[in-house]
Amino acid sequence: MDDVVRGGLRGESADGVVAFRGIRYARAERFGPPERVPAHDGTRDATSRGPSAPQLPARLASVMGTPAPFEQSEDCLTLTVTAPVRTVPGGCAVLVWLHGGAYLTGGGEWNLYDADRLVRETGIVVVSVSYRLGVLGYARAPGVSPGNLGLLDQLTALEWVRDNIRAFGGDPARVTVAGQSAGAQSVVALLGIVRAEGLFGRAIVQSAPFGVGFHRPADAERVGAVFLSELGGDPRSAAVAEIIAAQGRTAMRLAGLGGLNSAPPFLPVCETEVLPGDEDWRRLVRERAARTPVLVGSTAAEMRAFYGGPHPVFDRVRRMPVVGARLTAAAERIVGRKIFEDGVLQFADLLTESGGTVFCYRFGALHPDGPFGACHCVELPLLFGAADDWRAAPMVRPLDPARLDELGARTRRYWGEFVRTGSLGDQPRHRPGSPAVLELP
Repeated sequence: MDDVVRGGLRGESADGVVAFRGIRYARAERFGPPERVPAHDGTRDATSRGPSAPQLPARLASVMGTPAPFEQSEDCLTLTVTAPVRTVPGGCAVLVWLHGGAYLTGGGEWNLYDADRLVRETGIVVVSVSYRLGVLGYARAPGVSPGNLGLLDQLTALEWVRDNIRAFGGDPARVTVAGQSAGAQSVVALLGIVRAEGLFGRAIVQSAPFGVGFHRPADAERVGAVFLSELGGDPRSAAVAEIIAAQGRTAMRLAGLGGLNSAPPFLPVCETEVLPGDEDWRRLVRERAARTPVLVGSTAAEMRAFYGGPHPVFDRVRRMPVVGARLTAAAERIVGRKIFEDGVLQFADLLTESGGTVFCYRFGALHPDGPFGACHCVELPLLFGAADDWRAAPMVRPLDPARLDELGARTRRYWGEFVRTGSLGDQPRHRPGSPAVLELP
């Protein structure tokens, strides 16, 4: 690997791509807002991965596998910039990636979200963002935390991109914000936030839980009260390990009997200074629709990831003779439509009726013998990470890394084209009443 210096940071390059890792975009006190850090003098090393927010093991690890070991820290407001080694006049189009994980897990520094393949094949710049999660990022409790701190982190990261990405070969006038699952719901929120105006011109929304929606203040405060009762102490001074353990107990309590309530316990909070209520959010989304192209979609069997793996209720249902498999499949379809799929077309209609340009997609199974079919997260190995990083992910079986890499080339080409141009070439746009859906992979 060779060293490349840009923006006062030393990154590592290989095969035409350079990565600058662990870049600090802000600092924050516990339960405090993010504050941008001043520019540094000289050249700093940016070859080591930054930390992710403190978290318990991901609940979908049995489906999507696990990342390489990673550092955890409250001081996690970092990002990675992956760019072509060869710069172009005016700069490359930029994709800012917000990871998923139910606002409880994940990190922009995870190897599973490395963007080398995507950058190499498309010529875009990718910025992967880490932000605060769980209690430390989204809890709302009077006198403790206002909520939406993770959302403020994301806004601050986008402002960092606006102010700094040109030094890394990116064009701040051509920024697309993208996310999957919780990250996608964050993108949906950002489309209706005043402070986000001008920070991006395109959006990609992958498997947003439209049917879950945002918390209202009273809902968020009820969750905060459950957490405080589980903690039994002052969250402002408690050890991080105590907070994360109490957070886990809170999630279990709120999941209810059998864990059937799969909605994240901590969510962005609307009707607040950061995120407006539904009426104002819709007004802002409509105002911006005509100038903000959107790519939005889901997988064909989202809930297979949640119901197809270990589950306290559906494990027993599946063992029922004759009807077990049918009941599980029916539940997956009904809940999947309610939480994910129906919202895609409703959101697309909202945008196009306001003059917006929208492209819709749906991911099918990667292989007919795949144990989880077209489940939640199944598109991620086609976009991010090295194909070999996903070798142990049950959801990609029985594909080997070479075939997985080959299968993802079409998806990466479409995502790159949308980031560069705001279009998918000859693919038809969404029209209310006669929706066009791009079938992938």
